This record gives sequence, structure tokens and C-alpha cells, in this order.
Amino acid sequence: MSQDQHGDLSAFSMLDLFRMEADSQTQILTDGLLAMERHAGDAAAVEAMMRAAHSIKGAAAIVGLQVVVQLAHGMEDSFVAAQHGRLKLTPERVDVLLSGVDLIVQLSRLDDAGAEAWLAANATQIDQTLNAIAGIADLPELPALPSAAAPLPPPVAEAQAPMASGLAGDEPETAAPAPRAGAGTAKAAAQNFDKLLSLASESRINAHQMHPFIGALQRFKRNQSSLFSAVEHLHEAIARSGDAGLMEKSLLALQKTQPLKQFMLEHIADIETYERRLLAVSQGMVDEVLALRMRPFRDGIHAFPRMVRDLARSLGKEVQLEIEGEDTLVDRDILAKIESPLNHMLRNAIDHGMEGPYERIDAGKEALGTIRMEARHRAGMLSIEISDDGRGVDLEKIRQSVIERKMASPAMAAALSPGELLEFLFLPAFSLKATANQLSGRGVGLDIVHETIRQQNGTVRLESEPGRGFRALITLPLTQSIVRALVVDVHGEAYAIPIVKVESVVRVPQAAIHTLENKQFFELKGEHLGLVSAAQVLELGEAANQADDLPVVVIGRGKQSYALVVDAIRGEQSLAVQAIDPIFGKMRDISAAALLDDGEPVLILDVPDLLLSIDKLLHEGGLHQLAQAGHTQQRRAKRILVVDDSLTVREMERKLLLARGFEVDVAIDGIDGWNVVRSGEYDLVITDVDMPRMDGIELVSLIKKDLHLHKLPVMIVSYKDRPEDRARGLSAGADYYLTKGSFHDETLLDAVADLIGDARL
Repeated sequence: MSQDQHGDLSAFSMLDLFRMEADSQTQILTDGLLAMERHAGDAAAVEAMMRAAHSIKGAAAIVGLQVVVQLAHGMEDSFVAAQHGRLKLTPERVDVLLSGVDLIVQLSRLDDAGAEAWLAANATQIDQTLNAIAGIADLPELPALPSAAAPLPPPVAEAQAPMASGLAGDEPETAAPAPRAGAGTAKAAAQNFDKLLSLASESRINAHQMHPFIGALQRFKRNQSSLFSAVEHLHEAIARSGDAGLMEKSLLALQKTQPLKQFMLEHIADIETYERRLLAVSQGMVDEVLALRMRPFRDGIHAFPRMVRDLARSLGKEVQLEIEGEDTLVDRDILAKIESPLNHMLRNAIDHGMEGPYERIDAGKEALGTIRMEARHRAGMLSIEISDDGRGVDLEKIRQSVIERKMASPAMAAALSPGELLEFLFLPAFSLKATANQLSGRGVGLDIVHETIRQQNGTVRLESEPGRGFRALITLPLTQSIVRALVVDVHGEAYAIPIVKVESVVRVPQAAIHTLENKQFFELKGEHLGLVSAAQVLELGEAANQADDLPVVVIGRGKQSYALVVDAIRGEQSLAVQAIDPIFGKMRDISAAALLDDGEPVLILDVPDLLLSIDKLLHEGGLHQLAQAGHTQQRRAKRILVVDDSLTVREMERKLLLARGFEVDVAIDGIDGWNVVRSGEYDLVITDVDMPRMDGIELVSLIKKDLHLHKLPVMIVSYKDRPEDRARGLSAGADYYLTKGSFHDETLLDAVADLIGDARL
């Protein structure tokens, strides 16, 4: 640990320096012991552990921590014996040595005020650990000390901050480790970073603002070039005329314009070069400031291999953790936020997914189970994959639990895909364990993982192969300081939507918009997506008058996807995120602010908040209509309302009529049909008879008695084909009665043609 590595160390006490060294050296000891346990005879690991123990011993002697000196000396003797082949580091001996490492960590973090009391309170267990390490060569290959499975209680100063490797329940309850030396300056450093990023971003914006000025100069250059060309052409014309007097004057004028032309060309080129250099420097400043925040992935997961090993042994299992992509760079804030969710995913894999050694052997697997964690940059995002070779998730058990909890009917549950079933694991209080234990079964777990990832603008997806393993795929931004966003116009103002939250961007023709239960939607890839005005959601007033094609941004995922209608789509930009002043509190639907390249302020939308606001509007039934008034008349297509409580019949009739060129709206029962038919102008109503809330006969009667609707043709399509049923429908005022049991596609279309003719007016 040189001064070059850590800067000016004069501000730190000797105890602070010891803590720094203990943090790094105990990590070497932990990594080495785990390596030796799986790969006996690893000479390099033994050599590294000997140096680490020796360094700790010397540093502890300087600060007067005699207990640490004894611990490190005993561990060093064990490593020397292992190096010479006199001692095999069995799992039982590794348990004892790891308990010594834990004790060194605990002792290094004691503060002066509580150290004496803590040492007195834990004297017995300290003596047990010292004696166990001193006599480690005599240990049988069985756990000998309860302290190996039950770690020492934390120091007084850290009683509220248990170590991340401790055993906990379903939820990620573990707090961050105690602050290291110098942690008191972390907040100030973060504030300095924010200021630097803000200044670098302003520099980039200022560089971009030169572009319009240079564009104006280019236009001036083109105009002046025309003037220079005119002077040259005039000179040539005079030369051809042979007039010596005019020739002399035109030559003089031409000579005077040449320096001006050369001056203008050279200086515009210089300004363009300056702009490019300024843009490069300002962007380089932003990149360098961002690099200050980036940390290797290993910094957030260094405790995981030990945690996996200890937890598995406490459950009678054999599990190892393999990590790839430790050098992958991640924003330090994101790294801190995801440490707990990743910790939980690993504990979940060990407890739920991994079988015991004998069960694995019976299944044709190795007794040692493996969990893999991989981090990489992919498509400008951080991708983390956690997979195991355990038993996987019982999808049928999830399906049964969904039915028992009345989250779906048996028929609906039977139709759920594996991906849809796994989504239920993210719901609060959803657990597949019949009984709770220290680790899980209390129903608090993956929902918190999902929420934490979501708060970081990330996504998590689960996959499972029964008997073969389980996989979680997490996608996160590389940094929260710069966000790639889609910039849109809403009610004359610029807003930004993080690209990771945008499912697609489309233009929707007004002819493709349909109405269901007074809600507007269109079809995209076979799915119905509800259309919502961004101006209404953000409470900016009525949406602007739209053209024939609506610019739409699809947000959300799965069944909670909506099409947000905006005024215009500007395109993508990388934005330097600036937090909104705390005086404003949490602004609904807004997460942060930024400046566009031209210096215009923009608010960054909080998509999860937006989805909640949209849901609220849907329940209140107050959505604005987005189709233009009179648009139907412009298209001159006849409009039909289909009323049927059967989704299958409703969709079949709608598609038949759409294919013939009609405009079709649908309603799900008589009351919905009555509300819809009064809200628009229709050329025909097609209705079923047996429907909840209001049947078709009553609907026909209401239409025929209404002063404005009584001339509207109504067709009944019903399974009831008795003469008395037909008579009842016609007497109510129906213009046509068709039985579902006898008609085919052309029968329905012919009946519609008989009533209202072709699709076009």
C-alpha cells in the first residue's frame, strides 16, 4: 500500500491505515482459502495467504492489537504446514481459518470507545478461535467448534450493520459493511462529482450552440461566393469587350475582392476546426468525469463466494460460485444498489434451487453444485446473468399456487406460458415454500429484488428448466449519470423517456384506432394496445390536434403496456442527469431533469409512475378521445357496433367486418353497448341476446325508442333459433335476426349488405 496508490495518507491515523490493510489482506485470505478448498495443492494461493497473514501480523503489532497478532501468527503457521505438505486444508479446517479471518475483520473495525467492552464480552469465543487455529492440525474432518457455524457477534460500533455474508431471510435485509477509513468524505466526493459533471455537460452544450452560428456563416459564405463569382464574370466580360479603361478598373476590383475571399474561407475553416476541437474536448471531459464513478464489478461482489460457501455448508449442501466479468465497469451507485438484490438471488438459488449432494448424485449430477454469475457490457447496457445447475422451479407448483390464491381461474392458469408463470414470483407475498425457515418462505423476496432493479431503470427476467437449473437475466444502465433517452414533444414542451423503458416507437393511422368500452386501442404484433394522451397523463390539457398518423411511444411490459400519444418525436439523445432540487419533493411522473444539446431544459419521465397514472385514469374512465372528430366521415367508411359478451364471437365478427372495409367498434354487454351507441354515429348495431347486466332485447328496445337512434338498423345474432325467440327479437324492433348455429362468414356479410349496403358511403 504505497502513497502513490492512496494519495496523501497523512490525514489518516495508524488505526485507519491498519483497517485499510486488513480489508485488502483478509480478502486475499478468504479468496485463497476458498481456492484451496476446491483445488488442494494450489501453491500460488498458499504463498499469497502466507504473505497476507504475515502483513496483518506486522501491521497489528504496530497498532497494538495483540489478539490479531496471535490469530495471524497461528494462520501463518498453518499455511507453512500446508505448503510443506504436512497439513491438508479440509473443509473443516477451512471453517476454522475462516472464523479467524472473520475475527480479524471484527477486531480491525472496533472503535476505541467500545473495544474494551466488546473484547471482554466475547473473550470466551476469542479464546476458542485462538485455540482452534493453534491446534488446527489435530482437527478431525468434522466440525469441531460451534463458533465455525455461529460467527461472533458484531462489534458495538457495528451492531446495526451486519456483514453482507451473514445468513438472513427471503428479503435482502443485510446492510452495507461498516464504513472504511475515509468514508466520511464520500458524500463530499459525490457532490464534487455532480458539480464536475454539470460543468462538463454545460461545456458540451456550449460547444453544440456554436453550430447554428457556423451554419449562419456558411450561408453568408455562399452569398459572398456568389458576389465574388459575379465580379469575376464581369471582369471576363469587360476583357472580351476590349475597353482598356474598364478593364483596368475591373482588374482593380477583382484584386481587392481576392484577399477578402481568402480571409473569409480561411477563418470559416478555422471556426469549424475550433468547433470540432471544442466538441471533442467537452465530450472527453464528460467521459472522464463519468470514468471517475466507474468501479469494477468485483468491488460489489467480493464477499459472495464466501457467503455461498458458508450458506451451503450450513444447509448440508456443496455449492461453489464461479464469477466471470469481474473487471466489467459499473457505476458505483448502481453497484451499491444491486449488491443486496444479487445477494438475495444467490441465497435463493442455494436454498430453493440446489439439491443436497446425495440427491444430485441420484439425479446423475456431480455432488458439487455450481452457481455462475457473469457481468458484461451488451448493447450499451450492463447485463448480469445468474444461473445454477440445480433443480429449477416447479412450474406446475406455481400454477397451482396461482389458482389457490385466486389470482387466475383454472382455465386462465392452464393457458399461462412458462415465462408468464415465472412472473408471479415477483409478486409480494408469493412464496412456494410450505413452511418458513431462517432463509425463506416468508413471502418477502423476489418482489424486493424486482423493485430494486426497476428503481435503477433496469429489468429482470427469469428462466427455468426443471431438473436442469434456473437463470435470472438482469439488464441495467451502465450509469445513472448519463441516460440515453427518447426526446418527444408534449403540448409544446420537450420531455425525455429513458430508452430502456421504451418498447417501440410507431406511427398509428387514425383508421387503425378502435374503441372498446369507451377506450381507444390499436393492434401491434397481434396485441391490443390502449392509446393514452401524454398531455392528459401529465395534466397539460387537451392533446394537440393530430394529423392522420399519431406518433406513439409504447411503454410498459406485457399486459401493462400502453401506447403514449405525443405531439412529435425528436429522436434519441444522451442526457446528463441532474437531480431535481429536494425542495420540490418527489414530482409525480417525473424522475429528473437535464439539458438538451441546444441548451433547452427537459424533464425525464418516470415510466413506472406514468403507468400508475395511466391505470388511475383508466379506472376513473376519463380518457380523452384521440381520433379526430369527423375523421370517419372523411374516410367515408360505414361504422358498425358489435355487442357480444363472448370474446370469440366478438372478435370473429369484428375481423370479418373489418376485412370487408367497415369501421368496427365493440362493446362487451348491453349496458356498454347502450353507452357506446349514444356516444358515436353508427350505421348498424349487431347484438347478441343473452348478455349480463342488459340483454340484447332490452338494448334493441332502448335504441328503437330513442328519439335520435330509432332509425338505426339493428341486427340480432343469437344461438336462440326457436320461432318464439325470433318473434321476440323482431317485435322489439330488430331489423334482422340471424342464428349463430346456422350462419357462416358470407351469411353474416350478406345480411349486413342487405341492411346497409357496401362498406363505403
